[in-house]
Amino acid sequence: MRKFYLSTALPYVNLSPHLGFALEVVQADVIARYHRLLGEDVFFLTGTDEHGAKVAKAAEKAGKKPEEFCDEISEKFKELARVLDISNNDFIRTTDRKRHWSAVKKVWLKLKESGALYKKKYKGIYCLGCEAFITQKDLRDGKCIIHQREPEVVEEENYFFRLSRYSKDIQNIIEKDQIRIIPRTRKNEMMNFVKQGLEDVSFSRPRKDLNWGIPAPDDDSQTIYVWADALINYISALGYDKGENFKKYWPADIHCIGKDIQKFHCLIWPGMLLSLGLSLPKMMFVHGFITVGGEKMSKSLGNIIDPIELARKYGVDAVRYFLLREIPPTEDGDYTEEKFEQRYNADLAGGLGNLVARVITLAEKSKIKYQISKIPQVAEQSSLRGRQIKNQKFIDKIWQDYKKALEEFKFNEALIAVWELIGFCDKYIEKEQPWRLLSNPKSKIQNPKLKEVIGNLLFAISNIAEMLQSFLPETSEKIFKQLGLKSTNKKPLKFRVKKGKPLFPRVAPH
Repeated sequence: MRKFYLSTALPYVNLSPHLGFALEVVQADVIARYHRLLGEDVFFLTGTDEHGAKVAKAAEKAGKKPEEFCDEISEKFKELARVLDISNNDFIRTTDRKRHWSAVKKVWLKLKESGALYKKKYKGIYCLGCEAFITQKDLRDGKCIIHQREPEVVEEENYFFRLSRYSKDIQNIIEKDQIRIIPRTRKNEMMNFVKQGLEDVSFSRPRKDLNWGIPAPDDDSQTIYVWADALINYISALGYDKGENFKKYWPADIHCIGKDIQKFHCLIWPGMLLSLGLSLPKMMFVHGFITVGGEKMSKSLGNIIDPIELARKYGVDAVRYFLLREIPPTEDGDYTEEKFEQRYNADLAGGLGNLVARVITLAEKSKIKYQISKIPQVAEQSSLRGRQIKNQKFIDKIWQDYKKALEEFKFNEALIAVWELIGFCDKYIEKEQPWRLLSNPKSKIQNPKLKEVIGNLLFAISNIAEMLQSFLPETSEKIFKQLGLKSTNKKPLKFRVKKGKPLFPRVAPH
């Protein structure tokens, strides 16, 4: 089996999970589930980043010890993974002394041995939001571009990582797609940045100023920089450097990350790996932000959306569908309750849910045993996207569009393809009017036609269920159950239909 290793970034535990990270973990889950369906050996990692000044201050504000605070918030991220039906194989915490700390200390000593670390006094501007020293080009009107706050001036003696040593190497790596950055606009941003020349970066803080973190193994006056610590999770979780999983799964096939942390992943992480003599990750998939009614999510504005509460109110797959269909995969997107409910009622309740309920009802009433051994010629003369499809199976065409979109990480376009099939089925029902065949006194004569029409619809719905396995796993399973199938892999398909509860009960708009 071909191995496939992907990860999310590790969210800070200074705040409970919000909809922005839910987007990342759901996108990663679709990729993981799709590659499992392709028969690959998938290892999917997520977790929490628990060190640094930001976390220490949040714990202090909450009146708790950092360890207690991190345990509580990390558990909420584990709950998020459970609630959103995320299929991760592992969950790494950077406070895990057995797995993570030992790997970080080993990496630190190897970096030092390679001459990549050196100690010097430094004065610079530090953004607490970024947990990083930044430069003037990272500011706009004197504030951090990302966090919109003024940095503080810090003067201290730290260890520095010789990132400048790898400027040309990293430029070539990005330029030649040795690490493929998606979308291309993000690649261009990184190219523009690296062409200016990379500067060495601080890799520690004095322990007297920051003791919430991993102490440098050979200098207990220093705490290892939170980003140097956090990035190592991608190999510490695998058992760097002698663990079987490390030998089996590294390098990563995809790191799924947000646009605000791409510099750390596309520049610093490759530099560290080059110093260690390790293979580079193959791809960085970079998503945008979610705004709420056009505004950035903010605790002060009181507009942070809790994805766990949203899932409890509307259902897990409704949240997954909104994130994957409404939010552009690599750009910023917007959430409002109105948009959510419109998507829910139009696409899920009125679209998918209504189609499945109609067809299962018709199939039950017909009392016919449906068995299909080949793809029926459902739509040889139907129009798709303004083109006439002749002598080509419609469902095959949908599958082509679906797979192409999914392999390009265009999750919304893959779902558009699925909903084209749903829309076609609705039109097919209106054209053939199978309910008339059921009510016709001469139904015995009409049974071959009735069997053909409903059989075609059942086959189409089984394909819809298969396409939704990666996107809406719970819904896909419910549809297969109503069809009396486990999958569409085994032919002939023997349908034993049994109507279940509505997949998506309509909600009253607010």
